[in-house]
Amino acid sequence: MAQEQGLDLVEIAASSRPPVCKIMDYGRFKYEQSKKKQAARRHASSIEVKEVKFRPKTDKHDEEFKVKHARRFLEEGNKVRLVVTFRGREITHPETGRVVLDRVVEATADIGQVENQPTMEGRRMVMVLGPRAGVVKKAERPPAPTKGKPASADEPSEGAAAAESDEAPAAQ
Repeated sequence: MAQEQGLDLVEIAASSRPPVCKIMDYGRFKYEQSKKKQAARRHASSIEVKEVKFRPKTDKHDEEFKVKHARRFLEEGNKVRLVVTFRGREITHPETGRVVLDRVVEATADIGQVENQPTMEGRRMVMVLGPRAGVVKKAERPPAPTKGKPASADEPSEGAAAAESDEAPAAQ
């Protein structure tokens, strides 16, 4: 029957009894399967490991700034590797590095959890945080531009008009 129609007999499920076969164009079938695999790969989420570096003597403000980055990475659904690097004689006091890591864990406790406890790797103390279950992953793409006529150089854009209107009350 398949030869009469100029098609192929394709075995769909070989393990079932009796085996399931379909009459179809095998080239098209392979093409559709490859497209499905590509789409599945495209929609699969990939978790990256981001690294945030500290020193035992990192200033409070710098530490807060780096914690903000770690929080953003966790909100995006990525893991965060926290690294405390020791220089010179600082290595004799690893508890100072542990204190830094504990402060970061405390600051990110609502959205992150410890996956790997702190370990020493040479002159570095390393800890890995992962996002908590239920942390919503932010949109990865920026919003698409609105459709319509593009703003010309003569006309101010909507954003510029809004900015001008915001400045006018402040000047009064």
